[in-house]
Amino acid sequence: MAAITMNHIVKKYGDGFPAVNDISIDVADGEFMILVGPSGCGKSTLLRMIVGLEDITSGDMMIGDRRVNDLAPRDRNLAMVFQNYALYPHLTVYENIAFPLRLAKVPDDELDKLVRDAASTLELDEHLDRKPGNLSGGQRQRVAMGRAIVRQSDAFLFDEPLSNLDAKLRGQMRTEIARLQKRLGITTVYVTHDQTEAMTLGDRVAVLKRGVLQQLATPRELYENPGNLFVAGFIGSPPMNFLPATVKGSTVELPFGSVEIPAEKAEAAAGHGLLIAGIRPEHFEDASVASSSGRTGSTFSTKVDAVEWLGNETYAYIPFEAPDEVRAQLQQLEKDLDGEGLRTQLVVSLDGSSRIAEGQDAEIWVDGRRIHLFDPSTGENLTVDHEHAGRILGAEVDSGKA
Repeated sequence: MAAITMNHIVKKYGDGFPAVNDISIDVADGEFMILVGPSGCGKSTLLRMIVGLEDITSGDMMIGDRRVNDLAPRDRNLAMVFQNYALYPHLTVYENIAFPLRLAKVPDDELDKLVRDAASTLELDEHLDRKPGNLSGGQRQRVAMGRAIVRQSDAFLFDEPLSNLDAKLRGQMRTEIARLQKRLGITTVYVTHDQTEAMTLGDRVAVLKRGVLQQLATPRELYENPGNLFVAGFIGSPPMNFLPATVKGSTVELPFGSVEIPAEKAEAAAGHGLLIAGIRPEHFEDASVASSSGRTGSTFSTKVDAVEWLGNETYAYIPFEAPDEVRAQLQQLEKDLDGEGLRTQLVVSLDGSSRIAEGQDAEIWVDGRRIHLFDPSTGENLTVDHEHAGRILGAEVDSGKA
């Protein structure tokens, strides 16, 4: 096993476009690192540079204490698992797993032990004599992982390995991959565009946008302290709500009314004029439910446009108007996030016991402590807690974790 260090990595193609632009990431020995972002953000290109399938324009790629920029992929001792499994259809599961060992001319008795140990780890023992065409998608992906395990490589590299699976299988395979990585303790870099995979699998997550690292932090730090509008909008499902806001004293003026916020947040945003407030759907509640559970704070009255009851929770949709300055920033954000159309609406997640109905005037409670305030011109989170936010693009303060 080995650490992977990327120092100021740049990848430019013939037209001079930087697909990866000055990225520095340290992946610790045994760490599970996620590279996440929308299509075209450079995450797969960066992974291919680690394994040696893409040339590096500038910067240093280190595996352990070796600079590997000029090493061929076979000399880097890395195992890669692809989205499309890349199995040989004419070979059995046993022979697919054994393939890299046969290339390396490993003795038969040692080969057999390694293959059977990997098959046991991945619960493939009873499938060793079957062909890939007779396996489910999840089983095929486990075979691909088995082939990576037997190589006894320094690190695993996963390139969107679950994209071809249905939703239920993706959930199962996420759990299997997480358990396997913890059991083996092997350094792992995992590329995905799925923020759910990023939040559930990684020790730390690197969020990329157009080839630039936006924030590198733990999943909890990303969720609770996004460094900018892009990270805030990308991490979380349903996504964070963004509303026009103005701070007056210790309150923030929103389209629905005034909400009390902590003094330190009000102070950080003071003097900035029109802002964008970010509030996650779960930080709202039906005021009657909040009151019965002893929660205090700000409430506002509004008309609910639509309601979705899911049993354990209810989603309520509330339209609002946004000034042109805020609307323009949110439209750009939607494009950056590969979104479809923009609707200026508030999505609130309520307890399933709420009786709020479509078309009804409702009293909504909001947790003012959880509001983030962003500069519309730069997208910067003015209220971020730098000590618990990892590393943020352009921030002078670094928690030292990256």
